[in-house]
Amino acid sequence: MRARWFLAAAVGLWLAAVARDGFDDWITATRMPPLSLATSVEVLDREGTLLRAYTVGDGRWRLEPGPVDPLFLKMLVAYEDGRFYHHPGVDARALLRAVWQAARSGHVVSGGSTLTMQVARLLEASGTGKMAGKLRQMRVALALERRLSKDEILSLYLRLAPYGGNLEGVRAASISYLGKEPWRLTAAEAALLVAIPQSPEGRRPDRHPDRAETARSRVLARAVRAGVIAAERAEAARSEPVPRGRKPFPALAPHLADRVRDADPLLHQHRLTLDASLQRRLEDLASETVVGQGERLQVAMLVADHRSGEVLASVGSAGYRADRRQGFMDMTVALRSPGSLLKPLIFGLAFDEGLAHPATLLDDRPMDFGGYRPQNFDRIFRGEIRAREALQLSLNLPAVALTDALGPARLLSALEQAGVRPVLPGGQPGLAVALGGVGVTLADMVQLYAALAREGVVLPLHVRGEGETGRRLLSEVSAWQVADILSGMPPPPGAPANRLAYKTGTSYGHRDAWAIGFDGAHVVGVWLGRADGTPVPGVFGADLAAPVLFRAFARLKPALTPLPPPPRAALTVSNAELPQPLRRFRSRVAAFAAEDGPAVAFPPDGAEVERLGGRLKVKVEGGSGPFTWLADGAPVAIALPGRETMLDLAPGFLTLSVIDGDGRSARSSIRVH
Repeated sequence: MRARWFLAAAVGLWLAAVARDGFDDWITATRMPPLSLATSVEVLDREGTLLRAYTVGDGRWRLEPGPVDPLFLKMLVAYEDGRFYHHPGVDARALLRAVWQAARSGHVVSGGSTLTMQVARLLEASGTGKMAGKLRQMRVALALERRLSKDEILSLYLRLAPYGGNLEGVRAASISYLGKEPWRLTAAEAALLVAIPQSPEGRRPDRHPDRAETARSRVLARAVRAGVIAAERAEAARSEPVPRGRKPFPALAPHLADRVRDADPLLHQHRLTLDASLQRRLEDLASETVVGQGERLQVAMLVADHRSGEVLASVGSAGYRADRRQGFMDMTVALRSPGSLLKPLIFGLAFDEGLAHPATLLDDRPMDFGGYRPQNFDRIFRGEIRAREALQLSLNLPAVALTDALGPARLLSALEQAGVRPVLPGGQPGLAVALGGVGVTLADMVQLYAALAREGVVLPLHVRGEGETGRRLLSEVSAWQVADILSGMPPPPGAPANRLAYKTGTSYGHRDAWAIGFDGAHVVGVWLGRADGTPVPGVFGADLAAPVLFRAFARLKPALTPLPPPPRAALTVSNAELPQPLRRFRSRVAAFAAEDGPAVAFPPDGAEVERLGGRLKVKVEGGSGPFTWLADGAPVAIALPGRETMLDLAPGFLTLSVIDGDGRSARSSIRVH
């Protein structure tokens, strides 16, 4: 008898082993669903803050969960699967309890699905009610537990849990419903995010807030019974209102986000150097700037730390939308005319070449450069003027004369050294380049001014990764001289007199208004105009762009970082103390002029004269015609063949100037009665 029992036991053990091995083989042979999930491409700022995310191929928001509040995880396990960390994927105890309760009551009281089984269902998008589907979920759940750790399974749930509409995963739901990342949730928020996946469409707080609130209360009650939170905390959580709408996903720096995603489409996460908080403040400023400026005016801004080359904010337009402003266009990389923005580089190169010094006297008078006859923006000539004032007043003629001495090719070469990619309309550089006759981008100009701010060293701006090694564009002395001149610019009305080094520019035809400035740490560029390149009547960089530049710096930081002190080699003297060759710059136009220039024969210098019938007779000796007469720099008679004429002049003190056909000039200071 005993032998039979032993034999039966042995056979039983053998059959159990065979059954176990067969079961193991059956689980091992499970055809698994893909575990690699497509998740949203994310663009993050320097601290990991979400700037922008993109939906996956089917239009769903499915983000990597990232850090999740521990309270949420505790509530989730307590509510969904209290024995999650102890069962092998299928909780036999829970299944038996569910069957027993259903048998006693005649309907389903509780489910027996584990979190692992729910992950299996979500991976295969299978139903929950049919027996075949439930058995398949059990098999996949057991297989998942053999291949993945508990944390990996939980991570899959956090990615896939449905939250209504096109929201999948706890992070997408937290951002959309709560407007925050899920790493720090209140008890009420955590309970809501646990409750919704049980009936994602029926408990959507944006459509069914009452049902969502009821379900949240059940989660809180179970959390109290499980000892996850205290009853007092749960009671306080019940009084917290349920969100009643969806919030938009972050869409900061949308133009730049598109560019970096398109440049590397296989990368899932793009970490940039941008500062999300600053980006948001400047996007708000961009929106404010175009209010009341018509339907087509557009604005773009770029902010960088010129010490490291890191771009901190990039605003491509006042709004990322297809409107009359064409806000979908990224105006930080659009080709535009820089107007006067190249003048600081021209003067810096001239200082480096020994052609001029900030105290050098330059001619501001009509000039003819082989048929090219530039004029100042205000059409006023100021005679002899120091280089410092010529740059601060943004005078065209001194800048063109310096460019003529340097050679336009030298200017283009310097731009390319600075990392600018200039586009020439005619293919060959001419003197018009000095006044904006070239295509550049806002990003180009900010990089150029960053080099001026960095004591003449070019360090390419970048939005991710490490910066490159710098290379010298200007000497330290010349770069400091330019920065010192620009820091003496008067601020726009209402702006603080904080010695921000800045320059404005207005392109031909009033198509572009610019302002770029820097202090000891940061450089900011502002562009305004129309995206389609059509003129904006009356727009000037000094009037429109400069105030925006100063407001941008105010939103960047409370006070400016001081500019560096003058280098030891800097020559900070007056014109009279300069070496003789540096006291006065003579352009090639002046150098080849004859010595017998014009002279004002009447009225002589220092004279007081009476008008006849409101007009004054003037006479010139020497020189060669035609003659142009100016009163305080403003033309009053142009290209007259004769040496005598009558001028309409107002009474008072004035400087009378005459310019002959060869560009030579003479002046006389008089008083008119």
